[in-house]
Parts: sequence; C-alpha cells; structure tokens
Amino acid sequence: MGLFKRNPFGHILFLKTWLIRIMGAMTHRRYRGFNELQIEGSEIFKDLPGNNVLFVSNHQTYFADVVAMFHVFNASLSGRTDSIKNIGYLWRPKLNLYYVAAKETMRDGLLARILAYAGAITVERTWRAKGQDINRQVKMSDITNIKRALDDGWVITFPQGTTKPFKPIRKGTAHIIRQYKPIVIPIVIDGFRRSFDKKGVVIKKKGILQSMVIKEPLEIDYENDSIDDIVEKLEYAIEQHPSFLKVIPQEELEEAEELNKKRQWEY
Repeated sequence: MGLFKRNPFGHILFLKTWLIRIMGAMTHRRYRGFNELQIEGSEIFKDLPGNNVLFVSNHQTYFADVVAMFHVFNASLSGRTDSIKNIGYLWRPKLNLYYVAAKETMRDGLLARILAYAGAITVERTWRAKGQDINRQVKMSDITNIKRALDDGWVITFPQGTTKPFKPIRKGTAHIIRQYKPIVIPIVIDGFRRSFDKKGVVIKKKGILQSMVIKEPLEIDYENDSIDDIVEKLEYAIEQHPSFLKVIPQEELEEAEELNKKRQWEY
C-alpha cells in the first residue's frame, strides 16, 4: 500500500488503516469483555464478491452498531467464524467497507469525525434535520456517493434512518436496490440499546448479551419487484415489520417505548 494512496472519497488508506486499528483495539472489550456479542451466520462473508454488496440492518445506537459490524466483518474475513476472539484481525482491516450515516450526526464532535473518516458515506436526511420535521429533495450527490461506495466495496445501511424500533423503512433504500442491483444481506441486531447510551459511546449496563444475526442474501426480482415489494421484504428481513411486535416480550416493548419518549428530540 502506498503511503498516500487514497480511496474514491479521497481518504488516505494508510491513515484509515491506523484509525480502524486504534479504534478497534479501544472498543473490542465493549463486545467481548464488558458485554458479550453472540454472532450467527458470519461465514457468509467469505463467499461474497468484493463489491456491490449492501448490508441492511435495524439500528439501535448511533455508533456501537456499526463499530460491532466492523469487528465482525473483519474477524470473519480473517478466518474467525462467529467470533471476534483475538483482535489480530484488525491488523489488515477491510478498507473498502462503508456505512451510510446522517451528515449532521457525523459532524457532531471529534469522535464522530474520526468514525466518519473510517468509512462513513454521509447523507442529508430528507425528512428530519436539527430535531425538526422537514420535506426536501434527495441530493443526487448522496446517491452518487452510495453508488461510488458500492462500486468500490461493501456498504452498510440502516434503512429506517432512526434508532427507534419499528419505524417505517425509507423508500430511498429500495430505490437504490432496484437501480444498482446489489447483493442484499440482512442483519438483525439486539442488545445494543440495553448495553449503551443512545450514541453508543457510554456503556450503560454490563453483562448484556448482544446479538448479531447475518442472514442469507435477500431474494429480489430487480426487474419486477415494486418499490413497495422491496420495502416489505426489507421489513421482514430485518424483523421490523409490524407483525413482529406480537412476538416481542412485553417488558421489552415497554422499555423501547420509554426510550422513545426520552428521544423525541433525537431526530
């Protein structure tokens, strides 16, 4: 790797490598120590192509979710199936791994800016800004950047656009899937909301079992499935369809509702 070689977004890969190594070492015990991350299905990563893969997931904190995914993805690619034991996998991290995040969130402080350099594709929300409901056009530059990231590697996105559970899937994700035809891998996470504060920075409780389930590629007919069809498939795949409310323990529903009340200003 050349010392000043850059990715398509102008980030210096040498600097990005060291940021991932350092941040990974600092956060490892958050998923294997203070709390325990149970992983299922990570063997799928080894059989995926090098680019045009879109990971879709539910969302529970600003940062802890995606940091955990960086650990799991890199561990699996280095031969650790369903395990992040031994952080040697951080020495040669996957550098063409990106994630979609709100621009205003990734400008909120030094930590957010560091995490942004590690792989964020920042986009402007079309429905919410600075705590207020809005309605604005999608920026074509945001779509172009997602396409650029897919051309270069793998992209993680949280199609609900919020950490609040069972909120609607944003149709923009379905449009991207239909237009660019990526392999779509669903991921379902749990336990992060109980482990961390809403930003995913402060450990709120220790001894929490976190989970990450990586599913088989979603079956999508890119030519014939409508946008609504794709949205519904995403809802079921990441277990955020309203029907899943019936199988969630009442205490978890009450906890989620209480958290939602506290986060009215969040988005």
